Amino acid sequence: MKKELIVFDLDGTLEESKMPIDREMAVLLLKLLEKKKVAVISGLQFELFKEQIMDQFESPPKDSLKNLYLFPNCGSRFFRFNGGSWVKVYARDLSKNEIMKIFEAFDKALPNTSYVKPKKTYGEIIENRGSQITFSAFGQRTPIEIKKVWDPDHKKRAEIKRELDKYLSDFEVKISGTTSIDINKKGLDKAYGIRQMEKYLGLKKEGMLFIGDALFEGCNDYPVKEMGVDCIQVAGPNDTKLVIKDLLRKS
Repeated sequence: MKKELIVFDLDGTLEESKMPIDREMAVLLLKLLEKKKVAVISGLQFELFKEQIMDQFESPPKDSLKNLYLFPNCGSRFFRFNGGSWVKVYARDLSKNEIMKIFEAFDKALPNTSYVKPKKTYGEIIENRGSQITFSAFGQRTPIEIKKVWDPDHKKRAEIKRELDKYLSDFEVKISGTTSIDINKKGLDKAYGIRQMEKYLGLKKEGMLFIGDALFEGCNDYPVKEMGVDCIQVAGPNDTKLVIKDLLRKS
């Protein structure tokens, strides 16, 4: 337990897709924050971090929150707790031209795939998150039971990614979550987020442990593994709870 920073993916790792963490996970995270620095990095936007993590803590000590670092949009944004509130440290936002290029790429790519827009959707299919554009097959608020059966082996999204890559060679296109694809500026992936942790927190990657469910090539956790950070692959929140309990026992 020489690791100083424990880094978590969010979707599929701390919670089921875009659902709040449960009570047990909230308690375990607060216990871990008493002993370690903790970062969460995900393709989700900050508002969902707040809704799914911080709002589930019951009266957390402010000293604990100072040890929690949030990296939404695959690390292209960074928030930390300071002076009693969450403060944005940086945001590597897309330009208007870059946003337009990405939306145009979807217009060109999707007709060349087997994807057909569902008759019923749950929010935006393609969402502008400022520093990231995210595609979600049924919309951003899709019930988990629908998400789980659509693309469990990632093959449908891999097909869409291959088409998008033809038009977006200067962007990062990564499979994420359960039904999503994240698009960021070139070089702004989760490995970038790890390098910002090194810079802003004064740590080396050797002092970090990453826990995620998508460490496969082409998925958005993979760049962390590729850069040599020690990683633990999990199959969902229940696996993650076991990992945290083990970390607590050993610390």
